[in-house]
Amino acid sequence: MSDLTWFVIAMVIYLIAMLLIGLYSFKQTDEYEDFMLAGRNLHPFPAALSAGASDMSGWLLMGLPGALYVSGFSEIWMALGLLVGATLNWWLTAPRLRAYTEVANNSITLPSFFENRFNDRTHTLRIIAGIVILVFFTFYVSSGMVAGGRYFQSTFEGDYITGLIVVAAVTVAYTFVGGFLAVSYTDTVQGIIMFISLILVPIMALLHMSDPGAIWTYQTENAYGVGTIEPNPHWFSLFTGVSFVAIVSNLAWGLGYFGQPHIIVRFMALRTPSDAKAGMRYGVTWMFLCLIGAIAVAIIGPAFFGMDPSIAITDQENFETIFLDMGRILFHPLIAGLVLTAVLAAIMSTVSSQLLVVSSALIEDIYKGLINKNADDSSLKNLSRVSVIVVALLAGVIAWNPDSGILKLVEFAWAGFGSAFGPIVVGALYWRRLNAAGAAAGMFAGAVVAFIWGGLPTFGIMDKPFGLYEMIPGVAANIIAMVIVTYATKEPSEAVTSTFDKAVALSHAAKKDPETDFEEAAKSDEVRQAGTV
Repeated sequence: MSDLTWFVIAMVIYLIAMLLIGLYSFKQTDEYEDFMLAGRNLHPFPAALSAGASDMSGWLLMGLPGALYVSGFSEIWMALGLLVGATLNWWLTAPRLRAYTEVANNSITLPSFFENRFNDRTHTLRIIAGIVILVFFTFYVSSGMVAGGRYFQSTFEGDYITGLIVVAAVTVAYTFVGGFLAVSYTDTVQGIIMFISLILVPIMALLHMSDPGAIWTYQTENAYGVGTIEPNPHWFSLFTGVSFVAIVSNLAWGLGYFGQPHIIVRFMALRTPSDAKAGMRYGVTWMFLCLIGAIAVAIIGPAFFGMDPSIAITDQENFETIFLDMGRILFHPLIAGLVLTAVLAAIMSTVSSQLLVVSSALIEDIYKGLINKNADDSSLKNLSRVSVIVVALLAGVIAWNPDSGILKLVEFAWAGFGSAFGPIVVGALYWRRLNAAGAAAGMFAGAVVAFIWGGLPTFGIMDKPFGLYEMIPGVAANIIAMVIVTYATKEPSEAVTSTFDKAVALSHAAKKDPETDFEEAAKSDEVRQAGTV
């Protein structure tokens, strides 16, 4: 059989496995809360790998190795920022958010948490948050579909539209059927595939080379990339060739974690706040080793391809296929096909998570929150499934043209969520004085500044002012507006502060005794009394 046939077989095996997981999850999904949050009974291991897989996407396997291959270690700053941001997010946000969403009227989405946390009877917070999610995530989903179409096109030499439809259809199918549980379990499998592939490919590449030691000198002494990239004696330097603004902008990506709905929703689904510690251990270890693997691919790449004229990287512009090309060269076509599905896994895990969050924004935050508060579980679950299809169709229309430039919005959307939600999430969990007016002002200011600042180059108007990533001015605007308006308006009501105290007490109780029954602890005298302080 030809290599292409083996690749197709590997892809079919993978897609069938994802659908089977979706069917299994369907049998475990009886109620609306099961569909949205897996019944708040998610083990920290799938929660951690699901968060990581939905976060990293194709950037980890294609974007990062390609950027490092071309420019060297000066591109690592973004990876460092993301690693630190993910660690702090698990440490600071996860345990407190899990406890707070339990006592804040059992909030199961980020907008509903904001409304319940601040007792916002005007629904302003829910409306602003829902609009931010719908706008940014529709385009975010589209970018994933574009990536899926291009993956199919480059790997199988197939039609872009066919690839877009196949990837979108399977992703929508298991999300539609199994909801959050299916997304979490498939993301876990996808995270394992990504991890194994990123560790295995660089190890096999070193064993394949006649002179492995050359990986430390080849790119500094020789032109590579078929002679298109000049020797770079500073290839291993973190600072040479990169400005201070660029370093700060890349590190600022880590700030975005605190406001990404598709990531922090995993915290809400944990069994107890104490699971956050194990989740952090699993998630950060997975992320660190995957980043090491991606960096290793880039370090090995120049010598691996440069010393063997019979092989070359397919993408000679951005060199983003370096990981895929190594996999094709090093393994039997069936194994190579399974390795290549790591990229598909990264794409699908992100799209499925985003589809579910957009669905929750439409049904939980807009329909149930504003239109029909008394809707029954069965109706909500069915409407959520329908909304997954509707959003996917809309995103597919936008993604139909592969040259639509939607991929530029990935960076834009990350900053939008981080700027709009990040400071509010941290403030809601740790600042007792924060009120609804301050949260609304901060959310609005952060979203608008990030949209305008980042939209200038995204929509072809002009470059970003000072070359600064929009995350920084967006987060700054949010914090300034949040603090000023909070202190300029009246303090939150006793009902709001008592719920805050209950959440803090519940978080401490779960941390003190990880084996405690979390639901019973929420009703305990200690927690009830905390709410009367």
